[in-house]
Amino acid sequence: MEFVAGSELSGVRLDQALQRRYPEYSRARLQEWIKAGRVRVNGAPHDPSRKVREGDRIELEPGELPPLRAEAEDIPLRVLYEDQDLVAIDKPAGMVVHAGAGAHSGTVVNALLHRFESLSGVGGPLRPGIVHRLDRYTSGVLLAAKNDTAHRALAAQFAKRRVEKIYLVLVEGNMKADHGRIEKPISRDPRRRIRMTAGLERGRAAWTEYSVLRRYDGFTYLEVRIGTGRTHQIRVHLSSIGHPVAGDRLYGARAAAGRLERARFFLHAHRIRLAHPVTGEPLEIVSPLAEDLKDWLEQL
Repeated sequence: MEFVAGSELSGVRLDQALQRRYPEYSRARLQEWIKAGRVRVNGAPHDPSRKVREGDRIELEPGELPPLRAEAEDIPLRVLYEDQDLVAIDKPAGMVVHAGAGAHSGTVVNALLHRFESLSGVGGPLRPGIVHRLDRYTSGVLLAAKNDTAHRALAAQFAKRRVEKIYLVLVEGNMKADHGRIEKPISRDPRRRIRMTAGLERGRAAWTEYSVLRRYDGFTYLEVRIGTGRTHQIRVHLSSIGHPVAGDRLYGARAAAGRLERARFFLHAHRIRLAHPVTGEPLEIVSPLAEDLKDWLEQL
């Protein structure tokens, strides 16, 4: 697919120009293709922010589109809790929750669809059952709804902040206080779009509380409770006070996380407390600290 840019596109970002020309594709999808070298301007690849000039010849080679619905895959899952309304799994680090840019297979959703006969449809065909998410490299408790009634009730609890979420986190440096609370709005970093930031006055309200569990040489082991569920919240908040999550290079952690280079950052969703979405009975689900993170502490 190719076209020659007219005067109406002069000075427009490359990704925006492509979206105007091909509105059937999302801007995020077009940016993905630009970064993958599937877009060429006058025969050469460029960044999404490159300004288009009148007369530029722009070529687009579309990549494979994601499936219209999630597909079942035979992937092992560790179930922490299950009944007729919901299931809680122990998500391993490295596993994406649902399909998105660059990840269409090997997801939690695909594994859930293979294991269980039905999941709620409230989240749409690409996210059946999913009521909340964890970052790809965060391990621990993840809930999924088996029916729409349970999904709506769970979503309401999350929205009203009635779900208690506890994480185990190792951060760089020695935290001065044994307890603390961080209240800073979180927004997309305008300079690096893959990051979030707590350095701007605008953004979505968020709070994070922490308690020190143990101190190591150069590191502090924390129990963290969040009352909101913003993207990268714990990582952003702890980095904003000078204590990035160990191994989290995106938010300022050192290259060597402790004595060894690690494959991921130290963040584990340890415990979740909520009311059962149908019976209303109190429910607590615990995920033991992942083995690779236990090894990390032993090394320290």
